[in-house]
Amino acid sequence: MGETAQQGRVYLIGAGPGDPGLITVRGRELIGRADCLIYDALVPRVMLGWCREHCELVDAGKRGGNHTLTQEEINQLLIDKAKEHSCVVRLKGGDPYLFGRGGEEALALQKAGVPFEVVPGVSSALAGPAYAGIPVTHRDFCSQLTIFTGHGIDRPDPPDLARISAVPGTKVMLMGMGQLRSSLHAFIQAGMPADTPAAAIQWATTARQKTVRATLTTLADAAEQAKLSSPAVVVIGDVVSLSHHLDWRKELPLAGKRIIVTRTREQAGDLVHSLSELGAEVAQMPTLRIVPPQDHRAFAEAVVRSKHYDWLVFTSPNGVQKFFEAFFSVYDDLREIGGARIAALGPGTAAELKKRGVMVDVVPRKAIAEELIAEWDRRADEFGGLAHSTMLWVRAAHARDYLYRELTKRKAIVDECVAYDVAPGDPEYAKLLLEEGADVITFTSSSSARHFVQMGLSLPEGCRIASMGPVTSATLRELHLTPDIEAELHTLPSLVDAICRLTTSS
Repeated sequence: MGETAQQGRVYLIGAGPGDPGLITVRGRELIGRADCLIYDALVPRVMLGWCREHCELVDAGKRGGNHTLTQEEINQLLIDKAKEHSCVVRLKGGDPYLFGRGGEEALALQKAGVPFEVVPGVSSALAGPAYAGIPVTHRDFCSQLTIFTGHGIDRPDPPDLARISAVPGTKVMLMGMGQLRSSLHAFIQAGMPADTPAAAIQWATTARQKTVRATLTTLADAAEQAKLSSPAVVVIGDVVSLSHHLDWRKELPLAGKRIIVTRTREQAGDLVHSLSELGAEVAQMPTLRIVPPQDHRAFAEAVVRSKHYDWLVFTSPNGVQKFFEAFFSVYDDLREIGGARIAALGPGTAAELKKRGVMVDVVPRKAIAEELIAEWDRRADEFGGLAHSTMLWVRAAHARDYLYRELTKRKAIVDECVAYDVAPGDPEYAKLLLEEGADVITFTSSSSARHFVQMGLSLPEGCRIASMGPVTSATLRELHLTPDIEAELHTLPSLVDAICRLTTSS
């Protein structure tokens, strides 16, 4: 297949079973490079946020007979988009070649002379049972696995359930909830023991995962009573009996919880990781993004003069990052920062400074301007007071002026260094995420809360609010968003602890 300058390449990528963490490294890399992304209904919406800013997004979702586009239209769409873009990503739930019709799309591309690549995905046929504590093979039970589709059982060319039932080992049925009762009955009619263990796993690997364990005879009734529907994986075989011993997810304190993080993408990583490690499904929904300050020249000049001050005052991790990006574009040696003392507003800002080898002289336990002033006052004798001290305050545009007012009251000479500004996030992407619902939404700053409201967003039904600290909580109340819990300390570990307490009490 020869690739011309006008001909792009299409990547058929498996998005995995639902947990965004289960996509391959290659898959995520390509999403970040895509010029156009065509996605299915079961693709986690958080993955759309991995795209570049101007990537074209196309919903080609198909679920339960409701088609945005027919398969033939999707095939043609891929061919057409490859003429417009150099990197087209076709993102499909699970694995594209396992009942995903990826083979049909690949053949259409091949016939049209469009270069393509297939990136396999983790299938729900394997991940769903694993997340429910069911190993699909185990040498004490079976060494064989059959995967089949329940879709089409009532059609002219259905899967041969009688033959499948005669094959030893575990059976996994995908897309079979609509015909669950008749499929199970067919297995019993073909001679499978009626008491064979069986399970149905809905929304496998996500916070909405629900598992029903029963037998061939009772599973249909049990699933109906539990109101299980598609998408679901059905597992049949003796290995199902192991789920009571191997259900590792039930031990995680945030298992089954979907949590939205509103921090900027640059800052969200640590919080996302901590919540994910505790079993939560985490969706990043930045309500704001960091942008350069309006007066970039004034910022650069302040950074150059920074070595002449008695104090450098940092009030956010973002301020630290932007300051040192500018600093090292001018200076090669950290020692050029001079002999200034360093003040940081809270442990998070202090930790960001420490990453750069900068130790902090003053830091309050809580990241509140009032606490920083109080800490200075307590240690006034140690520093010889603040009167006539020259200070460079590295801050965001539109920051609270409390620090400036209180420092000037103490006769300090304060210059302001506006290192960055904030702008709203993408409201359309945010609405897509909120449509999927959430148990908890986190706000780590007043800005994140204000931009949430400015973007015209509203909380999903039943969603509760976790706040990073009192200033953020006060802003939330002003915006008529009452926090359900507040971190005891203005730190990410404290916020995670608060979320655990909040969800445990529900």
